[in-house]
Amino acid sequence: MNVTSVQTLALRWTAEEFLLLDQTLLPKQEVWLKIETRAQMVEAIKSLRVRGAPLIGVSACLFIAYRALKRPSLSELRQDALAVREARPTAVNLMNNIDQLLKHFNSHEELIEEALRIFTEDQTLCKNMSNYGAGLINDGDSILTHCNTGSLATAGAGTALGAIKKAHQQGKKIHVYVDETRPLLQGARLTTWELAKENIPFTLITDSMAAFLMKQGKISKAFVGCDRIAVNGDFANKIGTYSVAALCYLHKIPFYVVGPRTTVDPKCTHGDLIPIEERTSAEVIGFHSSLESVSWAPESTRVYNPSFDVTPNAYVTAWILDHKIITHENIGELCSQ
Repeated sequence: MNVTSVQTLALRWTAEEFLLLDQTLLPKQEVWLKIETRAQMVEAIKSLRVRGAPLIGVSACLFIAYRALKRPSLSELRQDALAVREARPTAVNLMNNIDQLLKHFNSHEELIEEALRIFTEDQTLCKNMSNYGAGLINDGDSILTHCNTGSLATAGAGTALGAIKKAHQQGKKIHVYVDETRPLLQGARLTTWELAKENIPFTLITDSMAAFLMKQGKISKAFVGCDRIAVNGDFANKIGTYSVAALCYLHKIPFYVVGPRTTVDPKCTHGDLIPIEERTSAEVIGFHSSLESVSWAPESTRVYNPSFDVTPNAYVTAWILDHKIITHENIGELCSQ
């Protein structure tokens, strides 16, 4: 594979530099960060400068490939890979992608080629998921989505948002209701930014408004992404997803999960085994970035801040993977290739 550069909405990779779009500054500023060291890459993942389960895994591998171009020892590169692998605990793509890359540490060239293969693979997975998902979207649908699942979260068009984009490209007249997604507002800051770029009609709502919209008949179906899918179909996603699923179940609204095979964890039999990352209280008591800082609760406030929740398989209408659509009738095929 003779590739000298790659570029997506959220990353740029060449022999000279590896850049990540700082997603914590969107939508006000588009700032590209030059990542050169293991510490910088780990910080970018932990701080959500780079985020989205597929993109975290892909960008971690491309970082190792960028380092390999500088010709440090393979032992040093392995230490880089293992450190980056531990940067976040819930999104299994990071572990899966790095583990796959570690199988190709026979030479710098082989390592780089495998990292680029993982990158192009994710683009293909996104394309396939988008096609399957779009087939479940009808002309006139109003779709609820949660967090950000587009090109800012993957190497391609996205997972759930990729399906929505594809349906729009097919000429279907759709409208997207965007959960703001507390506490870090990935829906409000990132999904609206992507939808505006695609000229897809959307309306931003607070997370607590979804139930009322469903009661009013304004939601046709929900599409969400995922960070880890267990063998039985339970899955982890951004906190608040469980609430959306339960509300859809109550209102008899189809609820679809979109994710690549790299998000399925064959070692995890059910959702109770998925590790849930807990984050700092500062994310809940206010909004803080390099651009602004606002607090709406006393600094001493006690906070519980799980970054993800786990949705039981019973609330899922279908799991949209890159190679097939899984329903409760064929749930046993969830881990099949």
